[in-house]
This record gives sequence, C-alpha cells and structure tokens, in this order.
Amino acid sequence: MPLSRRSTLTQFLIEERRRYPSASGDFNALILDVALACKAIARAVAFGELGGMLGNHPAEGGSSVNVQGETQKKLDVISNDMFIRANEWGGHLAGMASEEMDDPYQIPGQYPRGKYLLVFDPLDGSSNIDVNVSVGSIFSILRAPQEVIESGRDIRAEDFFQPGAQQVAAGYALYGPTTMLVLTVGKGVNGFTLDPSLGEFKLTHPQIQVPEDTQEFAINSSNSRFWEAPVKRYVDECLAGKTGPRSKDFNMRWIASMVAEAHRILMRGGVFMYPRDTKDPSKPGRLRLLYEANPIGMVMEQAGGRASTGREPMLAVQPTALHQRIGLVFGSKNEVERIERYHAEPQAYKDEASPLFNERSLFRD
Repeated sequence: MPLSRRSTLTQFLIEERRRYPSASGDFNALILDVALACKAIARAVAFGELGGMLGNHPAEGGSSVNVQGETQKKLDVISNDMFIRANEWGGHLAGMASEEMDDPYQIPGQYPRGKYLLVFDPLDGSSNIDVNVSVGSIFSILRAPQEVIESGRDIRAEDFFQPGAQQVAAGYALYGPTTMLVLTVGKGVNGFTLDPSLGEFKLTHPQIQVPEDTQEFAINSSNSRFWEAPVKRYVDECLAGKTGPRSKDFNMRWIASMVAEAHRILMRGGVFMYPRDTKDPSKPGRLRLLYEANPIGMVMEQAGGRASTGREPMLAVQPTALHQRIGLVFGSKNEVERIERYHAEPQAYKDEASPLFNERSLFRD
C-alpha cells in the first residue's frame, strides 16, 4: 500500500472510537501520549553515544540500581522520565507504575486525574543498549478501581493488582532498524511503523497473527542446569531434531531483549521461554508480571498465540505485588500448549540422553 494511503495511529484510533459513540476520547488521548513517549525514547536511543546516552546511570558511590537490585542504565532513567512527563499532565490517569520506581507514581496535584492506570517497562533489554542491539518499551493500561475514581485518593500498589485479562490495552515499542509500535485494544493486534519524515506512526502490519506451529524456540541455555524437568524435556526433544520424538529440526534463538523476541515471534512464529527454575528458589521467575508478562501475554493472545506460566494461563494470574516476578512462556499456540502438557504430566522426566547438557564421561554406566 502506498505510504500516503496508510492510516496514521491517530486515524486508526478515531475509527475505533466511532464504534462507541458514547466514548469520551480519554482512552485515545492516553494511547497517543504513550506513543509520544515512545517517539521521544526512540530519538534518544538513536543518538546513542552521540547524545551521551550510553553507560550506567551514575549515583553516589557508583551506579544506581532499581527496586529489583539491577544496575540502571542512563537510558533506563531517561526513558522512565519521558514516560512520566508525556503521561502525567493529560488528565487520563489516576496513577502509574514502572520497573524503575519502587512505588506507584502519584499524579501531581496541579494536574487532573483520570480513570486509567498505566504500567510500563520504559526500556526493556537495556543491558543490550551499549552494544546496539534492539531494545523497546512495554506498556499496559488498566482501569482504575471505581473507588479511586470517586474518592480521588492517592493511588496504592494494590490498585494495580488486576489479572492480565482485565487489561484495557497493551503493547510495546521496538527501537530497531525501524521504530515500531505494536498495539492491542482488545480487538486483535496492529503494528505501526514510525515514519521519520512525518514523525507519525503509520499502520503497516494490520491484524497480525502468530502461526500456530513453529520450528524455532528461544531460551537462555546457560540456565539449563536449573531448569525444571518439563522444560528440559521440551528443549531436549527440540534439539534431537528429525531423529527425535518431534521428527523435525528446530532453530534456537536468544537476544536477551524480550521485546525483540516477542516481535520476531509475532512476525514469523516461535516460542519464548523464561521459565521458573531453581537458580534462586526465592524468586518464582525472572520477568515481572504487571509490566512485562501481562502486556506481552495480551498481545500474544490477541494475535492468536498463547501466553502461560507453564502451569496456567498468564492472563489468569492474580497479582500480589507491584514488582512480582513470574515464569513466562509465550508464542505459537501449539508449542505453548505442549509445554503446558509436559508440566501437567505427573511423571518425572529424566534427561539422561540429553545431547547438549549432559556431563560427558568415558566411565558413565
């Protein structure tokens, strides 16, 4: 389709709103504010070292860390601030929460408050930023509890504790060779590419669908010694290729940027696994439920894929903490369902014949 005939994000949202004559327009305005934040971050990422954007964020005695104890990059802090500044003033939000903030962000008193909550990871995959690998932003929009809207009280952490199925919208921005915004408002998934000559997101990937089958999986194999039996079984069967029980060869990918992994899977299928493991028994997973797993889960499910903990649907999980961690499996529906079946089967899996992860010995029995 010629560029001039493609819908802009604004046009797309207006057309969606026309289906609901009673809609106030607040929701569309909020999406556009999120998109503005993503444009600003895309520009900062593009400048890289030329703009002094690389490296860790300085703090007294060294580098600063976030609530999870992870070292913050300069762009983590800058991106978080861009999200806040773009979204705090519009009167659409009752509050925000982010990976980079310990507590919920209160809308300043000089601005009106609205009926939505915004949760976000301002720069997913930021450990890759210094080596020029694709990174992105992830966001989720929830309705604020009615009691918050009516009373006007400050937002509390528990106001965000809503299962992923209650998300109003979710998506991500990908800062790669092109900048893309991938969005669902509960009626499929659409992809918009940033036209740098106009500064507008244009609809380039309407109604994205994840293929149900795949021959590609993504997992951090350095953690293989900590995997639970169902995950070991699945990976070993994939690695066995045509001569194994799956009777086909698989490719393995790992970018260490979940936005990039999710985008690849949306475009051509695949399965991503960052499962619960035994590396740190105090943590029931590595990824964060509210602003990573739930929004990506909603995008996948709306595109015909599946998102799961391995044991239950991701969007059914009841959050209990603002920065709650969880195991995540998502992607092509048939592969995710296979991994769920392996978790549900009672028998233990013995990986004695693992072609990649076994200890080798001339004297093995």
